[in-house]
Order: sequence, then C-alpha cells, then structure tokens
Amino acid sequence: MSNHPAEAAERLPHTRESLAADLAELGVRPGSTLLVHASLKPVGYVAGGPHALVLALRDAIGPDGTLVVPTHTPDNSDPAGWQNPPVPADWWPVIRAHTPGFDPQVTPSRWMGAIAEVVRTWPGGQRSDHPQVSFAALGRLAAEVVYGQPRAGMLGADSPLGKIYGLDGDVLLLGVGHDSNTSLHLAEYRQQDAPAARLGAAVQTADGGREWVWWDDIDLDESDFELLGADFDATGKVRTGRVGGALARLMPQRAAVDFAERWMSENRKQTHPGGDQPS
Repeated sequence: MSNHPAEAAERLPHTRESLAADLAELGVRPGSTLLVHASLKPVGYVAGGPHALVLALRDAIGPDGTLVVPTHTPDNSDPAGWQNPPVPADWWPVIRAHTPGFDPQVTPSRWMGAIAEVVRTWPGGQRSDHPQVSFAALGRLAAEVVYGQPRAGMLGADSPLGKIYGLDGDVLLLGVGHDSNTSLHLAEYRQQDAPAARLGAAVQTADGGREWVWWDDIDLDESDFELLGADFDATGKVRTGRVGGALARLMPQRAAVDFAERWMSENRKQTHPGGDQPS
C-alpha cells in the first residue's frame, strides 16, 4: 500500500466543502439558476451522501441562486405505451382507474435519482404540478421557475425549462450524459411539424378525488441526444471537469437549446418512430 500523500488524499471521502470547491472550479456561478441532472454513484463516497451534495450545490450558487431538479413521474402515464416492461392489455383500465392522482407534495419522483428526491423533500422547496414531468426548486426564484407549468406543451416555452431559458440559467450534468439533458426537449417544441402524441395521467380533482385525463402534446424523442450533445460539446461552450469522482459538464442552457434547435432541423427527419404512443 502506497504512503504517498496525494494518493492517500484521493482515497478520502468527498465532503460538502470539497464538492463545493469542485463546482466553483467547474464554473458554477453564484446567483445563477442551475438545473441539475445528477447520479450520485459516479461521484464516489460522500460524507453525508446526497444531503451533503445538495448542500454543496447550494453553497456553489449562493444565497441568491436557485437550484432546480427534474422530479418526473413517468410511471404516471398511459400503460398502453409502456415498453420497459410492457404490461398486459387487461391491466390498462385498472391502472388508469386506480393510479393515485399526482400530488406535488407527496408523489415521489421515479428514476430521477437521490439528489432530486432530496431537493423535492427539502423544507421550503417548490414543485410544479405537472403529473408526468414536474420540477422542484430551492432558492430565490424557485416559485417563479416552477409556477404554472402547462399540461400540454409540458416541456415547452411556458414550462420550467422555458423559465430557466428566460433567466439565462445553466445546466449541470453530473455523472450523467446528454441523454439526461432534459433541456434539449425545449428545442423539439421549436421544430416545424413536430410529431404528435396523445398522453394520459392521473391527476387530483378540486374536491380531493382523482381522475384520468388525456392531452395532446409532441412526441418527445431523446434517442439522438447523445449524438447531439457530442456535437454541442465540440463547440467549446461546455465546461468539463470533475466533481468528486464524477465527470461533470456545465453549460449555458440558452446556448444548448439554441444549438439543439438548429441541429434538429438539420439532422432529424420530419417523423420518427413512436407514432402516437406516449413517451
């Protein structure tokens, strides 16, 4: 076993302080609105786990900053379109009739990671009320970012993504790739003749009950986001570095979305597989 001091330091746990320093070195701006997509595992051992990482993120953006995370609930969707795994057709009406209505106060996110769940449950946090693609936020502009997310056009100009665009916010991909870069969906709403989808979900009613609702939206498609993201990386507008043990990418959201809008218009066909199935 080596006694070299640098090697020994590398084996020490990451901390709130060390992670905040890594984020500052990466370029996270105090006072910024920061949308974070994160996987904790690549970061390595953190003293305090996801709680400490959220504290580090808040330290990096400072008291005037706003931290935003996706708290999506893709399982609250039409089971006829499920593929991973599919469910029998005779289950579909049962799921539609009995899935609890989305409650922004208590419905957990699904497949969004531990960081998103810490932010979602943080005292004083704000969460949008979209039944499939909600966002949670902490900080000065939290309510402004999440308020009024429309059911249709759910990731479009009036969504939290659009609000972040208007605020000239940043996107941090921490231990995840561009396939998790939800902001790129904003560019899909700018495409002419974007393919349509019929979506469904369980929502709360005004009297405290629940109902299943349908709406028309665009057929979101992230299948080419890694390729798109690699081309965006090549523009030099993405800062890369290590936060803990994880590869991190930091980018201006406007630059990413504007690039994606042009890229999609040049590289996507007018239709893509999926038909009118929910994403």
